Amino acid sequence: MSTDKKPATRVTTAGRRPEWTGPVVNTPVWRASTILYDSVADLRQGPKSNADGHWFYGRRGTPTQWALAEALTELEPEAAGTMLYPSGVAAVAGALMSVLKPGDHLLMVDSAYDPSRSMCTGLLADWGVETTFYDPLIGAGIAALIQPNTRTIFMEAPGSLTFEVQDVPAIVAAAKARGVTTLIDNTWATSLFFQPLSLGVDLSIVALTKYVVGHSDGMAGAVTANAATYPALRDTAQRLGQYLSPDDAWLALRGLRTMEVRLRQHQASALEIARWLEDQPEVARVLHPALPSCPGHENWTRDFTGSSGLFSFILNGGKEAARATLIDGLEHFGIGYSWGGFESLALPVDPAQYRTATRWQAEGPVVRLQIGLEDVADLIADLRAGLDRFSLCS
Repeated sequence: MSTDKKPATRVTTAGRRPEWTGPVVNTPVWRASTILYDSVADLRQGPKSNADGHWFYGRRGTPTQWALAEALTELEPEAAGTMLYPSGVAAVAGALMSVLKPGDHLLMVDSAYDPSRSMCTGLLADWGVETTFYDPLIGAGIAALIQPNTRTIFMEAPGSLTFEVQDVPAIVAAAKARGVTTLIDNTWATSLFFQPLSLGVDLSIVALTKYVVGHSDGMAGAVTANAATYPALRDTAQRLGQYLSPDDAWLALRGLRTMEVRLRQHQASALEIARWLEDQPEVARVLHPALPSCPGHENWTRDFTGSSGLFSFILNGGKEAARATLIDGLEHFGIGYSWGGFESLALPVDPAQYRTATRWQAEGPVVRLQIGLEDVADLIADLRAGLDRFSLCS
């Protein structure tokens, strides 16, 4: 696909091969386990090609999955291929297991998504992989943490709860100098706002559940890899039997077509609300990568082309009960995990319990917001009423 197409055009056209869509606009849902062959000779040819687009068995995919994988690959100009998974956590596991083996050492960012941390202290530890957590703002200093058996550095930019933006080029340079592979969780920005493979990252992980599906009604994950790491990624996924259902793949394809439009609205609304929160006396700090006060903001300015709808703010003092009162009374914000859908969410988060390499200190409790597609004035009025309740309870 031509790389000079604008983002809105790319998400609209990517992966729509005529042989997969037929005479209709959208790739249909192909549900299959058994694939029938015309003869024994054809059957024996099936295993000889392990590539999307070649029929073999349902677990290897159908046009529904192939179209999604190809579309995601086309959004990353340096990519060799994409593997699909039934969730974002499965994608993280698949990426890590494709580059690690027992006896290896992993460097994991201290601000990572909690299931990624738990994978290090649980599954990978049991498998014989040692993990060292590192300061998300370490930058080129990560070179000092690389050991002889360090195989992989895992990044997440920005962090899931506290939104530090890592210096990806500096970390990649240190890794390449020592022959270490690099992975990044790119769910927050998606490939529309950040393309890590173009900066030398080897594997980019996205929880498609979030902005790609975009409607809170499907779960999926994906890992997009460069030419050096894609063969092992594909082999590992297939050996583990990883498989994304065609129905969820179809939901992700549907969401992908409008993602650029939705992300622009998420971005605009979230920025307006984040700037409003900065001026409220009940708020000590706002953790939004596009704001100059956010740690690593200079890295966001240099490397990213936009921001999404997820950020946090720190209350000015107050106890857990006051934070709960704020959140419980919100009318337009749901209370729930995940994010990236059309609806706004508010979640109490406590970063300190997820840190080991760095110490989290804040002026008060933290609230994470997912800004959806509702009217900004309604959301601000809702938050203002919530801050009033917080003040009365503090």
